[in-house]
Amino acid sequence: MASFLNASFYISVNNIRDLPQHSGIEIAFAGRSNAGKSSVINTLTNRNRLAFVSKTPGRTQQINFFRLNTDQFFVDLPGYGYAKVPLPVKKHWEDLLSTYLRTRQSLRGLILIMDIRHPLKQLDIQMLDWFIPTGKAIHILLTKADKLSKLQANKTYDVVNSYVHKTYPQCSVQLFSSVASSGIENANSVIRAWLQK
Repeated sequence: MASFLNASFYISVNNIRDLPQHSGIEIAFAGRSNAGKSSVINTLTNRNRLAFVSKTPGRTQQINFFRLNTDQFFVDLPGYGYAKVPLPVKKHWEDLLSTYLRTRQSLRGLILIMDIRHPLKQLDIQMLDWFIPTGKAIHILLTKADKLSKLQANKTYDVVNSYVHKTYPQCSVQLFSSVASSGIENANSVIRAWLQK
């Protein structure tokens, strides 16, 4: 069951200088466009439209903050890898993402969303490489696990987990499906642990 039922929209920003100032904790959500990032946030908060879900990639074009309580936030980052975005816009997103991930003091951990059918793409690796030097935790959700058979999903999990364990030891991995409501409690437990540190 979702743990973050009191989540509410807080603010959207399109520039690093506009990031809200607070003394709390942020958990960021990142992933390729259409990997299911907004669906994950909605599932974890048990809300249908807290984060906007679209079949059109590239809809999240700003950093969106959702307040969990007085000093805890989910942060929905712009989806990356959408080819139809104009080059200057894509460059702005990349700068915004990399600067936020590498310099934000209140950021406690990163939930990295990957479609289980297309994991560990080049930009996913780039995202890991951006974030790993911070020393902060990363938890990968292999979303849309319902799209594969259980055997296929577990095989993909094993491949990703093996690669991550060797290359990015501060990273953990799990299967997740918003449609099948699976993996929710595991993801909640990871996030709760981060928020309590």
